[in-house]
Amino acid sequence: MRQQAGRRRRQPSEASNGSMASSRRSSFAQNGNSSRKSSELKGPCEKVVHTAQDSLFSTSSGWTNFRGFFNLSILLLVIFACLFCKNRFFQVLSNGRVALENVIKYGILITPLQWISTFVEHNYSIWSWPNLALILCSNIQILAVLGMEKLLERGWLGNAFAAVFYTVLVIVHLTIPVVVTLTHTWKNPLWSVVMMSVYVIEALKFISYGHVNYWARDARRKINDLKTQVTDLAKKTCDPKQFWDLKDELSMHQMAAFYPSNLSISNIYYFMAAPTLCYEFKFPRTLRIRKHFLIKRTVELIFLSFLIAALVQQWVVPTVRNSMKPLSEMEFSRCLERLLKLAIPNHLIWLLFFYTFFHSFLNLVAELLRFADREFYRDFWNAETISYFWKSWNIPVHRFAVRHIYSPMMRNNFSKMSAFFVVFFVSAFFHEYLVSVPLKMFRLWSYYGMMGQIPLSYITDKVVKGGRTGNIIVWLSLIVGQPLAILMYGHDWYILNFGVADLSNQTVVI
Repeated sequence: MRQQAGRRRRQPSEASNGSMASSRRSSFAQNGNSSRKSSELKGPCEKVVHTAQDSLFSTSSGWTNFRGFFNLSILLLVIFACLFCKNRFFQVLSNGRVALENVIKYGILITPLQWISTFVEHNYSIWSWPNLALILCSNIQILAVLGMEKLLERGWLGNAFAAVFYTVLVIVHLTIPVVVTLTHTWKNPLWSVVMMSVYVIEALKFISYGHVNYWARDARRKINDLKTQVTDLAKKTCDPKQFWDLKDELSMHQMAAFYPSNLSISNIYYFMAAPTLCYEFKFPRTLRIRKHFLIKRTVELIFLSFLIAALVQQWVVPTVRNSMKPLSEMEFSRCLERLLKLAIPNHLIWLLFFYTFFHSFLNLVAELLRFADREFYRDFWNAETISYFWKSWNIPVHRFAVRHIYSPMMRNNFSKMSAFFVVFFVSAFFHEYLVSVPLKMFRLWSYYGMMGQIPLSYITDKVVKGGRTGNIIVWLSLIVGQPLAILMYGHDWYILNFGVADLSNQTVVI
């Protein structure tokens, strides 16, 4: 019988009137920090971000509400109907029919040996792998951050210097991969995307690490000031009522007791490896590493990674390749047909990638590190508004945005709309950063797509007001928006690298 360590209610997607609520079990994780502190009176360094819980796709979570996927299936059937209506194929409406047509038309395009060749270099020097070399060199910045925090803790440097240091560090940290990527002649952008993603994650972790340690220093300063007040007050009166408010103030900063013992190499490297962007003095930990869980996640990671690569090579590449000429000639009807044809495999690959990364990979890393908080995503498939989708599909980024961008702006009397806009602006910047730099071209379509989520969020929140219609709009924005961006970026990247003259004989290599 499975031991249930605790239960708590999860809030479903907004505007669902509670109909999608479901309980979750923390069956394996420890119970020490099972209740999340939510009091608005607590200082920022004491607010607990991580609690022990399972991922929704894990059977131990107890989550059973996947109603949003039903709306997705309806949308996909509509797209199939549009495709088959144009091609006069009414007899079969199925994924198998489209896949079979692809194989008949193009043959088997999957070449695993070509995937392996992307890892092989004739020169085995570390500098022939610039992306890997950059990731290894990022340890310099990690150690620099730790050294700076030690100097700040001892009082040798002030917070003003720390603000300048972290600003310069993050800018330099994000600029280095840009310079290397733009000056490198390797045309395959895949590994540049991986390397730059690592650098973006490290930059966000530097911000969180510095921010939390600043809160701890500030809490320690306030505690010292309060102790001085207590000492002075004790000399004047013995009435215990006079100490009541001071006692409440002291209890607000108990988390600062972990500081500065957290400033160690093992602590910062655990945070850099942990599947979270928000630093805490003490993360929830599991009792042990489950071998069977590791095996399952490893098999999923390997199998699904190869499946995604196969689908891209067999299904996406021919569709993108055949879209080059219609896009160049601006043939609207054929462009629309290619967009709908690309929408189906692209969305399938996106869902597979989501499960592979956010469930298989992050749970694998968390299990190896005994990191107990497995809430890497929520029920984004049930999202009835765009705003709830962005709050639920990528929890590590959402937590970072709320904790280190939105909440600090609100504490400094900025409006909610201003904070909301800044969060989307930062997200749009990094989306464009991870697309334009590896492709070595700057079109800003990814940026515009992200900023376009703001008015779309207003429509789903205020006009449609959620419901099934809102959920369908969320799915439709994903199904149509992503392949449209892929077609535009793919077309311009091909023209930039191979020229207009080769459009009739396109060959795109994975």
